[in-house]
Amino acid sequence: MNESIISELKAVCPEVRISTDEAVLASNAVDQSPVLDFHLPIAVVSPVSVSEVQAVMKLAHSQQISVVTRGAGTGVSGGAHATRRCIVLNLERMDKILEIHPEDEIARVQPGVINVNLNNAVAEHGLMFAPDPGSYRQSTLGGNIATNAGGLRCAKYGVTRDSVLALEVVLADGTLINTGHRTFKGVAGYDLTGLFVGSEGTLGVVVGATVRLRYLPREVHTIAAFFPAFPDAAAGVLAIGQARIQPSIMELLDANTLSQLDRLRNTQLRALGGALLLIQTDGFGAAAEAAHIRPLLESRGATLLDRADGESAALVELRRGSRGGEIDDEYSVGEDVAVPRSRLVDYIAEIQRVAEEHGVGLKVVAHAGDGNLHPTFWVGSGRKDKVPHLDAALDESVRVALAMGGTITGEHGIGQYKVRWLPLEQQVEVLEIQREIKRVLDPTNILNPGKILPALN
Repeated sequence: MNESIISELKAVCPEVRISTDEAVLASNAVDQSPVLDFHLPIAVVSPVSVSEVQAVMKLAHSQQISVVTRGAGTGVSGGAHATRRCIVLNLERMDKILEIHPEDEIARVQPGVINVNLNNAVAEHGLMFAPDPGSYRQSTLGGNIATNAGGLRCAKYGVTRDSVLALEVVLADGTLINTGHRTFKGVAGYDLTGLFVGSEGTLGVVVGATVRLRYLPREVHTIAAFFPAFPDAAAGVLAIGQARIQPSIMELLDANTLSQLDRLRNTQLRALGGALLLIQTDGFGAAAEAAHIRPLLESRGATLLDRADGESAALVELRRGSRGGEIDDEYSVGEDVAVPRSRLVDYIAEIQRVAEEHGVGLKVVAHAGDGNLHPTFWVGSGRKDKVPHLDAALDESVRVALAMGGTITGEHGIGQYKVRWLPLEQQVEVLEIQREIKRVLDPTNILNPGKILPALN
């Protein structure tokens, strides 16, 4: 059966772009999240044109073969995990920037364009693509769109959805549709563009996007503020908000994160405090905003890094690379909850209690500007016997976030890993509406099945 499918794939797509090599299949079978259900795909197809994507989808639709779309595989929720008897559609070769229009402040891109490459290309026009996930040096725009990725600049500029104006999407049966507009404003009909952003390849295959660009700040000021403890740093975040100042970046790192960075990077951060608050202000008012923020933080017990602004900025880049993977542990899981900013201190206190009661390790980094936290729990390499404790801690940490008015995911998406928690957040009627949308756009359920929406019991 598989040989027949592969033969038909070769008929619609050049053989050089179809791989059945076991190493290639394995490397395209998972992303960077915990693996719950591992399958090797039938084949990995790497198209370079929209017409090739359409041909593959038409074949998959007629043969009832599942299709899992992926880019660089930097996701951490299992959205790109291969499912049983599927084709992996790898869009990394569709990596062209089709248009940059500085006057309209937009760009048109293929899904395989790397985030940092787009930013490098538009910087010469004094522009930037604002979403900047921690994986921005590797992640593709298609992946950013699929997960509605966020990043450090979310507090000021929003998530990926806020920067996507229009999409080209291939539906499950191979039909190509265009949604949205080139203008910043446009309310004609339902917002299908917004619907596809964050749908993780379950409703269609994004093969092109028109994205909004922002002005590249002419001035950036960075503040590194060390506090005795995490609650003190969180109080500093609230004080900045109460002063009605909007930094572009506000990142929090706890003591365990600082200690691990010291071991990895040969720094001395932990000796400077029990928590680090990193702040960037940008634009023509950057200096004035930073000057107002510094005494606010110092009055709340902060010790400001008495070094050049560039060294503080280097700490921001160090934070970008801290995604939880620096914990060398086969049994570690990073989470992605968000809570109202006023509950940051409460949430941290609760998950510290949870970690202690279940006997698991814990480190926390947070996009403090928008209440999005990334706690990483672990139990120690070789301690498979402790995995039930890890699972229990994760479940409780999610329930605590929901009880505080939060959400199970701020920017990483549901994927495969968080499906079990979605019914805790969304009511039955809301889940069914989403299933109906899925049935309309993908009636035979071939697009990334088993992701986002839990199956009916």
